[in-house]
Amino acid sequence: MLLVRRSAVGFGGVARWGLRCLCSGDAAGRYRDTVLLPRTDFPMRVNGPNLLEREIQIQQKCGFDQLYTWQREKKAKKEYCLHDGPPYANGDPHVGHALNKVHSVRSYAHKSWTALAEAELEYNPEHVSRALYITFPLLTLPAKLAAKAGAWGHVSALIWTTQPWTIPANQAVCYMPKVHISLFLFHSSPGSDLEGGVCQHPTIPAKQVSLLPANHVTMTKGTGLVHTAPAHGMEDYGVATHFNLPVECMVDEEGRFTELAVPELQKKSVMTEGNATVISMLQAVGAIVKEEDCVHSYPYDWRTKQPVVIRASKQWFINTASLKDKAKDALQKVRVIPESARSSLLAVLDRRTYWCISRQRSWGVPIPVFYHKETGEPLLNKHSVTHIAKVFSEKGSDSWWTEPVETFLTPEVLQKSKAGAVSDYVRGEDVLDIWFDSGASWAAVLPDPRADSYVEGKDQVGGWFQSSLLTSVAVRNKAPYKALVVHGFAVSEKGEKMSKSVGNVIDPDVVINGGKDLSVSPPYGADVLRWWVAESNVFSEVQIGPNTLNAAKDSINKLRNTLRFLLGNLQGFDPRSQAVDPKQMHYVDQYMLHVLREFSMKVTDAYSEFDNGRVIRLLQSFITRDLSNFYFSIIKDRLYCDPEDSLGRRSCQTVLEEILDGVSRSIAPVLPHLAEEVYLHAPGHDEVDTLFRSGWIKTSSVWRRPGLEEAVEGACAIRDSFLSSIPGRNAAEYELIIVIEPGLFFELIESLQEEPTSTCSQLTELMMASRTTLTSSLPRDLPSDAVTSTGSFLINLEGGMIREESSYSVAAMPTSLSRCPRCRQYTSDEPDCLCPRCQTVLENAK
Repeated sequence: MLLVRRSAVGFGGVARWGLRCLCSGDAAGRYRDTVLLPRTDFPMRVNGPNLLEREIQIQQKCGFDQLYTWQREKKAKKEYCLHDGPPYANGDPHVGHALNKVHSVRSYAHKSWTALAEAELEYNPEHVSRALYITFPLLTLPAKLAAKAGAWGHVSALIWTTQPWTIPANQAVCYMPKVHISLFLFHSSPGSDLEGGVCQHPTIPAKQVSLLPANHVTMTKGTGLVHTAPAHGMEDYGVATHFNLPVECMVDEEGRFTELAVPELQKKSVMTEGNATVISMLQAVGAIVKEEDCVHSYPYDWRTKQPVVIRASKQWFINTASLKDKAKDALQKVRVIPESARSSLLAVLDRRTYWCISRQRSWGVPIPVFYHKETGEPLLNKHSVTHIAKVFSEKGSDSWWTEPVETFLTPEVLQKSKAGAVSDYVRGEDVLDIWFDSGASWAAVLPDPRADSYVEGKDQVGGWFQSSLLTSVAVRNKAPYKALVVHGFAVSEKGEKMSKSVGNVIDPDVVINGGKDLSVSPPYGADVLRWWVAESNVFSEVQIGPNTLNAAKDSINKLRNTLRFLLGNLQGFDPRSQAVDPKQMHYVDQYMLHVLREFSMKVTDAYSEFDNGRVIRLLQSFITRDLSNFYFSIIKDRLYCDPEDSLGRRSCQTVLEEILDGVSRSIAPVLPHLAEEVYLHAPGHDEVDTLFRSGWIKTSSVWRRPGLEEAVEGACAIRDSFLSSIPGRNAAEYELIIVIEPGLFFELIESLQEEPTSTCSQLTELMMASRTTLTSSLPRDLPSDAVTSTGSFLINLEGGMIREESSYSVAAMPTSLSRCPRCRQYTSDEPDCLCPRCQTVLENAK
């Protein structure tokens, strides 16, 4: 070591004395072990089987399966009640359910036939039907046309249909009275002139059908004369009700013609061979004018994706018209997320005037009704239901199918019901609509009158959300939920909807644990699946596939790297005994506590809005912009090269520990395994503690200090001007002269640097420069290679009471100082010589 005594005057005129200089070719290598680099055994990434093993270890060590029990036993405050959607009724769960299970039956129903409600239908616009133009001979001409028909000969009504199989059930031909119709192209006449006409049925010669007016007739398709089969269409049924027409349904529950049809149709499927037979019958009597394939919209079962048979059948209904206004009022008091879903909920309420609650399935909760064998009259009253409920509570609802009728219709029940003998009755075979069943779940599972939130997919706007609302309003005059969270569907990376019936589902178990071929379906673990859900906009369609899952994995690995940096720099730090009071911290450290508090509050708000996607965006922005690009780049020198127990380093570590704790807790609802893994490595708590049992993010109002934000952000504005003046160059190789006119801004920046010129002030640290001089006027003798820039900064304090805009100038010039071989900052007066800070550190370490 060579001791050199020299004098150097900086731009502020401050003399520097007594530097010790080491002259050596490999100076930097000598000091490698004196630098406090990050050290941690927290792995940068965990993949494959090791990941699954690690997640299981964390679940067991941290007692994941006991958390809800612990929470209930603690009883610190009212438990948040989230009511998940009804169970999937037909098949294994898929990733579409993961949207629901993260965000927040006894047998499968692959082949059950049943009545379907309108909400269970979806319309296929590409359905192809065999369309026919069919003649119905007129037996009785309408009175207004009879006088004109002398020379017409035989007259027929020409109808058009896409469902020939419904012709045997025809009861009328409808027309629109207010439009003109063509008569054999000779002239036109108002539709009302058809009143009183009677036609002959084309396949049943003895049957006569009337020409009737109806408002549902349109002129956009067909002939303007509509074949009407009340047993097979809603509008047709309405006509039959209005004109008191018979509603003959000659199609059974399996979609086959019954004995009510002519012999050649009986037992044939109406959608296939039955349809073909009807066409043949029409051809045989010369009733078909034209045949063609027609592509049109047709209702399909939303589960099986098969076309449905529309038929009239006896079902149980609830008159919802009387509940509509009450339900609307109750819904106005419910928070709907996203708010755009509210209009859809209200629209469904407006459209639904009744609710068919009976289904014909081989599983489900039976409707507890008996029918008289001769009259068909139902036996259903409070006496029978009360007794049946008692039997169900003892033997289960399956007893409906296994126990004799006498078990339910006891002499006492029959007597109170004023009914006949038990032998006069048969039990009903219908079951409750699953939406009625699940919609009444509030009565069975909610600990309080209302759940805090209900969560389901947007298809349940007309399903579970509605049935829950209607049943609760009917019984209690209020909604069963305080909030509704409506999420979208999972789709493939090509945009195709995930559906069990289509067979393109992705099994969440395969996503987590891997498939048979791990090279094709590797294990991602539960956290990756949860991250995929959280970062997606779950209120719309959400794509999933190898690309999205790999992107989620990469995002988590980047997060792990940040957490690893935090843990590595907290090695040997105990916040319980070594934390620094915020008032003693460096300004940038205090500022980061303020930024952390803002981040924590925004994350908490996002979670309260069920907006996990916003949580992820806030997290990524905080890590990238506030930590990696700003704070970490500023503090590394202080962390690595200051004395281990110095105030500056402990100040920084105190903040890093708060950041680690805040980030870990903010990701815990989404990445529980990673959060607990970090907590196991984090300092400041007993080994038996777990993150989930230690509460939510902890912040303090004292972290927000007047003037602090302005001082640091003002310095950052100056730094931005400086960096933009030296694009692509290393800021550490420059020294600065910062000029600010006297005033509040100068005072704020002066709080970051007590001396006029310094290489180790908080201002120099923020500038990431070699040396900084703060002055109120620009020197006249600037070097020729100096680069100047200017700007202004607006100070806004006391809620706008104090507003002051100040201008500044920055002169940047290549530093005359040398690079310190230990800290690698340009703060040494001689090449290969230690800077004063590093020299002091090493001397005190001896």
